[in-house]
Amino acid sequence: MASEGVVIPAQAPGGGRSPAPGCFVALGDSLTEGLGDPVPGGGWRGWAALLAEALGERPGGVPLVKLARSGALAADVAERQLPVARALRPRFAALLVGANDTLRAAFAIERVAAALDRAHGALSADGAVVLTACLPDPGRMLGLPAPLARPLGRRMRAVNTVVHAVSARYEGVHLHLAEYPWVTERASWSVDRLHPSERGHRLLARGFHTALATVGLPVGPPPALTLDGPAPTRAGAALWMATRGTRWVADRCTDLLPGLLGLAVQECRHGLAGSGRLLDAAADHATRSALAALTRTDGAGTGKDTGTARGAATMAG
Repeated sequence: MASEGVVIPAQAPGGGRSPAPGCFVALGDSLTEGLGDPVPGGGWRGWAALLAEALGERPGGVPLVKLARSGALAADVAERQLPVARALRPRFAALLVGANDTLRAAFAIERVAAALDRAHGALSADGAVVLTACLPDPGRMLGLPAPLARPLGRRMRAVNTVVHAVSARYEGVHLHLAEYPWVTERASWSVDRLHPSERGHRLLARGFHTALATVGLPVGPPPALTLDGPAPTRAGAALWMATRGTRWVADRCTDLLPGLLGLAVQECRHGLAGSGRLLDAAADHATRSALAALTRTDGAGTGKDTGTARGAATMAG
C-alpha cells in the first residue's frame, strides 16, 4: 500500500465514501500515478504521495486522493477524473497530463488545450491550488532518431506552451520541469526512460514543495532525497525492454507508428529542402490558434485572456 495513512482510495460521487475537504487530489497519467517508484508488496508511490506528506500545517495533514491512471489523455482527465476531483473539494490539485497525447496518431493541440483549460479553470474556480509542470521531450528521453524525435518534440513543445499559458491564466503553481538539470541525468529515470525513478519522483516532489513555499502556502519539511530502494541499472533496463518494454512499444506502435513514420518522411523531405522551419511555424500557428480559442470560449474559468492574465507562480530548476 503506497504511503499508508496518506493515500486514500478515490471514490466516485455517491460511491459511499464521504468527500475529504482540504485533500490533495492528483489528476493525470502514469507520471502522477507513480510509475517508476514501486513500493514493497506491489503498487506505486510517486511524487504526489511524497509531496502530500509535506503539505499543510502538520506532517501528513493533507490526505491524498490519487485519480491519475496510466495511459490517461488530457480528455480523460477532463471528462472522467475532473468530476470526481471536484466532488472532493480539494485544497490542492495536481494536473499533469499531455505526454500520452503526443504519442497518439490523432494528436490535436486544440483538443489538449480545451481539456486542460476546462480542468484547470474548474479546479481553480472551486478554490483549489492547482499544480502543473512542463514535461520533457519523449523523443529525446527514448533516444529516437532525429526524424522521429523532432515531430514528437514539436508536439511536446506545443503541449508545454499550452500548459504554461493555462497555468498563468488561472494563476496556478507551475514548474518548468523540462528545464530542471536533473531531468537530463540517467539516475533520475526508471528503466523505461519515460517515468522518473524514485530519485526523480523525490526531486519532482521537492520542486513542487519549493514552489508552494515560495508563494507562501503552508508546507512542512521538504520531502527527503534519501532513497528507499535501489537505483535503476543497465541490466534492469535491458530486462525491461526484453519483457515489458517490447509490449509497451508494440502497443503504441499500433496507434502511433504509421502516423509517426509519415511525419518522419515529411521531416526528411523538409530537411533535404532546407524548409524545416515551415513545420515549426505550422506547429506554432496551431498552438497560438488553440490558445486564442480559449479566450473566446472560456468554459469554466475567470474570463482571463491567456495572453494577458497575471503570470502563474513558477519555479525553474
